[in-house]
Amino acid sequence: MHSLLIAALFATHLGPMGSDAPAREPQLAAQGSRVALTFGAGRAIYCSTSHDGGKTFGAPVKVADAAILPLNRHRGPRIAFAGETIVITAVIGKIPSHEQHAHGLPSDGDLMAWRSTDGGKSWSAGIVVNDVPGAPTEGLHGLTADGEGVVFAAWLDKRSGKGTRLYGARSEDAGATWSRNVLIYQSPDGTICECCAPSAGIAGDGRIAVMWRNWLGGSRDLYLTQSRGGVQFSKPQKLGNGTWPLNACPMDGGGMVVSGERMISAWRRGDTVYLAEPGKPEVPIGDGKDVALALAGNQPYAIWSNDTKIQLWHDGRIETLAESGAFPALVGLRDGSLIAAWEHQREIITRRMR
Repeated sequence: MHSLLIAALFATHLGPMGSDAPAREPQLAAQGSRVALTFGAGRAIYCSTSHDGGKTFGAPVKVADAAILPLNRHRGPRIAFAGETIVITAVIGKIPSHEQHAHGLPSDGDLMAWRSTDGGKSWSAGIVVNDVPGAPTEGLHGLTADGEGVVFAAWLDKRSGKGTRLYGARSEDAGATWSRNVLIYQSPDGTICECCAPSAGIAGDGRIAVMWRNWLGGSRDLYLTQSRGGVQFSKPQKLGNGTWPLNACPMDGGGMVVSGERMISAWRRGDTVYLAEPGKPEVPIGDGKDVALALAGNQPYAIWSNDTKIQLWHDGRIETLAESGAFPALVGLRDGSLIAAWEHQREIITRRMR
């Protein structure tokens, strides 16, 4: 196998944050040479920042505490740069649900947003994003920002009491206030896929794109919809030509990146990971699950778990970054560098590559 020609230049280890607080579910965001990493540990959300392109990360700062903080199967916090502000979102609650033992879910969970205007040193009090209490208790959501101050969140929503729908909300002031919630999509079959996290992105012309795993005709395929203002969304477009008949939830929503007007996605069908763009056939790129996607030097890179390994794909080639790990995240920098992060033995490991 050919090398990807990306040297692992710097690596850091973060956590655990206590004997009963393993570091879990890392997520990354970047703006210029600044990189921000969020993760959950025990009943708290943390943020660690880098000012040198991911070469080093500072000591994690606690963002918020929670009585119940879901931290499994992509239910952890999300992070984005909105101009100079860092925004973190997560679903938290106080009252255990009947699924608490299996999934750590609350019955009263709300999607909260926290802001830092000083580079992650201090954080605001949490703001509730959902306008119906307890609607996002599944804990699965996506977050995006345009770098100027527009932020959009999309989440799996149970407010109807009759299946799971996809809802969203927009902020135009870097997460300080949020719009009324909007229904992005509801399946004519009664529910979308109940346990797969959605993704969101903002195009260069301001269009908001949301990707989610649908449930139509017994199949669990990925769909994409777009909106000019985050209020009315277009007719959903299925991604890829194939389909995945499945009477179960894979708990794996894939990832999406937006560059200019180009929208690229990576997701799993069966044991295969595919790369896809709207209106084009999907391309198989490897075997695995829990895929994340990033652009570096305007080129797509994908990272995923394959058995116990963490693997990175680019341009048809695959490289193993670690023999053991789980739930990888990935972000690209303008200079073409990549920052990866994943769970490993109660810690979060980060690695900078070029």
